[in-house]
Amino acid sequence: MKIGVLAIQGDFDAHRKRLEELGAEVVEVRKPEQLDKIDGLVIPGGESGAFLKILGGAGFAKLKEFVRVKPTFGTCAGAILLAKEVTNPPQPGLNALDITVRRNAYGRQRDSSIRTGLMDGKPVEMVFIRAPKIERLGPGVEVVATEGNDPVVVRQGKTMAATFHPELSDDTSIHRAFLELVSNGHGSRASLPSSKAGRKKKSPSK
Repeated sequence: MKIGVLAIQGDFDAHRKRLEELGAEVVEVRKPEQLDKIDGLVIPGGESGAFLKILGGAGFAKLKEFVRVKPTFGTCAGAILLAKEVTNPPQPGLNALDITVRRNAYGRQRDSSIRTGLMDGKPVEMVFIRAPKIERLGPGVEVVATEGNDPVVVRQGKTMAATFHPELSDDTSIHRAFLELVSNGHGSRASLPSSKAGRKKKSPSK
């Protein structure tokens, strides 16, 4: 399968490496027309407002068309872009997930942290950097992983989002779940075991 990583801002290279480790063919997407040639897309972390400015009107419209019909996974800022409603402050989004997210809900850069959450009842390492928090879930949204009482990975149809940075952890479960979603095509997900890629762990810094 061919997976695109939106490579206009943020830590897209870490996503590329992780996806390639898992056997995917990866394309760094910088032009709207590249979206026509991929099976799924990852929108990385970074600054969601900067994504909007760089994409511009035409790029945003093309991206919105893509996420409506093909599997898309957003992390941190990518999760904010996919949300139906954004607060702190409000901003437009792709309206792909029926959720409300609050930006910078865990504090500033210095408040970054590594926590342990749960996915399929198994522990998953989660790196939070200026992370958003999901404050509302629509009726069609499935919670895939949690940290404490908070949903931190969610899915609705072909769209998936994580409020943290799974690309900065050795655990590959989250990316495996997205590749399974792309492979299935219809958004169903088998139970996937936690797996280690054997990479050197990164510290929580942007």
